[in-house]
Amino acid sequence: MTAPKSLSPDTLAAQGLGWITQPHHDIAPAIHPASTFERAGDGSYPGGRVYSRDQSPAYDQAEALLAALEGGHQALLFPSGMAAATALLQALEPGARVLAPRAMYWALRNWLIELSARGHIAVEFYDNADTAGLTMALDALRPRLLWIETPANPTWEVTDIAAACAAARRYGTLVAVDSTVPTPVLTRPLALGADFVMHSATKYLNGHSDVVAGALVCREDTPTWQRARQNRALGGAVLGPFEAWLLLRGMRTLYPRVRQASASALAIARAFERDPRVAAVLYPGLPSHPGHAVAAAQMQGGFGGMLALRVAGGEGAAIAAAGRLQVFKRATSLGSVESLVEHRASVEGPGSLCPPDLLRLSVGIEAVEDLIADLDQALG
Repeated sequence: MTAPKSLSPDTLAAQGLGWITQPHHDIAPAIHPASTFERAGDGSYPGGRVYSRDQSPAYDQAEALLAALEGGHQALLFPSGMAAATALLQALEPGARVLAPRAMYWALRNWLIELSARGHIAVEFYDNADTAGLTMALDALRPRLLWIETPANPTWEVTDIAAACAAARRYGTLVAVDSTVPTPVLTRPLALGADFVMHSATKYLNGHSDVVAGALVCREDTPTWQRARQNRALGGAVLGPFEAWLLLRGMRTLYPRVRQASASALAIARAFERDPRVAAVLYPGLPSHPGHAVAAAQMQGGFGGMLALRVAGGEGAAIAAAGRLQVFKRATSLGSVESLVEHRASVEGPGSLCPPDLLRLSVGIEAVEDLIADLDQALG
């Protein structure tokens, strides 16, 4: 039995679309480890599946749930967010021009530059928050794909998705949005005109720091989508059955986790916005943030659980403050139940565009009073 489509996304997520495993009517979904499937005597496949590399039943429920939450035609799971992004980018024609944001996930940015250097694509970069500049770049370059990441990691600029999609549509430019940070809880890019949504499902979708996974969702079935699907099948970039099961389990608590993290992040941003020990708080939920109006229009119900503090005193003061934190854990990643902190410039290394005084905070679901107190003592 499947839940009625009229139910709210919160309910669909909590019940995993209401799927019940047969024949025992299990509430918890089963794990499907089979790698291959039996043929009938006439050579046909009565179960409709040939081989699990691209037809595993382990993916069915998680993919269907994510497609429903994003309002998309179909979703695909991958073994990482990078695998999802590369499957889509490699589905473009050789030499295709890609327009990407200056502030974005550093590993993907470096990979785009590497692909461009090899001649596989031609990449150009735009300023995330400059809608007029982005429109001019689209007019001048007419790229095959526009990549958007909003709010942008780790400086949290905001890109107007609807305006960007409207400008891109004039030239038949495809639009893909990395929606890892807002998730479908806060933003649904396909409804704003995007063609594809990408998630590092390791982060909020899973939400427990125990799975590395990625996902793509399409607005409609197109040749580009079919090539991305084929890239997964032929390239073998598939998720294991237990990881798919853990991801689905995490997605069932997505809505309360994201809402709690968003509320706590806003409280932290307000607490330190005028603190003299902090040079700047970067969070689109603050009215003082340059992208607040756009964020308020395209992020419904909160502004996300990610923010950054630029520590007064510069790089040394920021690193020292991170070292004094006791509740926040010093670790890479984001979007889980525990709060994390990173000095991103150190992590990204030479060539990082991240300010050296910046600490990136991923706010979890702990008591916000404990998180604020921890930051307060760490700042000295």
